[in-house]
Amino acid sequence: MVVRKVGKYEIGRTVGEGTFAKVKFAQNTETGESVAMKILDRNTILKHKMIEQIKQEISIMKLVRHPHVVRLHEVLASRTKIYIILEYVTGGELFDKIVHHGRLSELEARKYFQQLIDGVECCHSKGVYHRDLKPENLLLDSQGNIKISDFGLSAKPPEGVSVLKTTCGTPNYVAPEVLDHKGYNGALADIWSCGVILYIANADYSFPSWFSMGAKSLIKRILDPNPQSRIRMEDIKNDEWFNKEYIPARFVEYEDVNLDDLNAVFDETEDQQDNQHHGNDEDGPLMLNAFDLIILSQGLNLQSLFDKSKDSVKQQTRFVSQKPAKVVLSSMEVVAQSMGFKTHIRNYKMRIEGLSTNKTGNITVILEVFEVAPTFLLVDIQKAAGDLNEYLNFYKNFCENLDDIIWKPPNDSGLSKIGKNKTRKRP
Repeated sequence: MVVRKVGKYEIGRTVGEGTFAKVKFAQNTETGESVAMKILDRNTILKHKMIEQIKQEISIMKLVRHPHVVRLHEVLASRTKIYIILEYVTGGELFDKIVHHGRLSELEARKYFQQLIDGVECCHSKGVYHRDLKPENLLLDSQGNIKISDFGLSAKPPEGVSVLKTTCGTPNYVAPEVLDHKGYNGALADIWSCGVILYIANADYSFPSWFSMGAKSLIKRILDPNPQSRIRMEDIKNDEWFNKEYIPARFVEYEDVNLDDLNAVFDETEDQQDNQHHGNDEDGPLMLNAFDLIILSQGLNLQSLFDKSKDSVKQQTRFVSQKPAKVVLSSMEVVAQSMGFKTHIRNYKMRIEGLSTNKTGNITVILEVFEVAPTFLLVDIQKAAGDLNEYLNFYKNFCENLDDIIWKPPNDSGLSKIGKNKTRKRP
């Protein structure tokens, strides 16, 4: 049998697979330590413009070293692949444990919550906000301890920036202010998600009889819809219920974080970008050619040549974004679900279904993300079923909640002007 190796690591079976990466079990031949090897294809991350997003995720994981955060060991590369070497966590997701065992005892729930808060506090001390905390992203090691994972939507804003604007996360766990389109504090949004993990998915709730008074009191202070009065991290750690049998995590603080391996891998990848052909496949945004753009242009809509209905153009709307495709999809999903619609995503197409605003009928909307240029995505939105006026009302409300990801031309008040004919005076 041929044993495949990358550097000092022997590669074993596949333990996970996603759209952009495959995760394999591997073993360090020098130490015998088991690791998880996340394998990314260079061409794929180039095509989907994911370099900066992945660099940020890796640099954040290197920065946040804590017993309750999945550890990143190193980054390696070959001519075609990038290998991210991670701590191998064997106990599965907290989500699976809850599903299989039902509600946890208060003692066990408090232990997990204490570990979660310890890990999140460390992230915040480094200026990192996770923004997608949920039981699926909390792994358990062989000793049953929490390991926070998946920093793909995390943010590390520049020094002095305290307000985040990108709408992202998982709807059932996202803080209400994230959906308010007014900016939000990343630390307070994470605290809300921690509270949801501890108990429930929204602020309209009642407590079962088995909840202790201490647990009820803390949850009420965490699930406060007003971020200004929501409990802060230091107050959580001083709470009486929280402190019962609390054992703080012990770890060595690393002041210097070496990013040489990361920079070397991605500098080489970026050098390939000018020579990279961006093909099309079902796993990523299609790249539009000139003819596609003409058809999609409202000012030059060729559909009117074949469909004389005055509503043919109104049923099709679109916007442009400079955000990564993953962020655009996540933001649209969060906003649509916050508006009461069901969402179905396959590759870079999303189907939105639900009752119209006036609750008199159903509406179905199809959204597709296209690549227009290296830094621009176009989101095409079409009514598949339902009343036209209700669709236009949906589109208006939907885009208002996505304002932070919608690109607007300089000195332009909005995309609503695009495609409108301007009257020219005769000389």
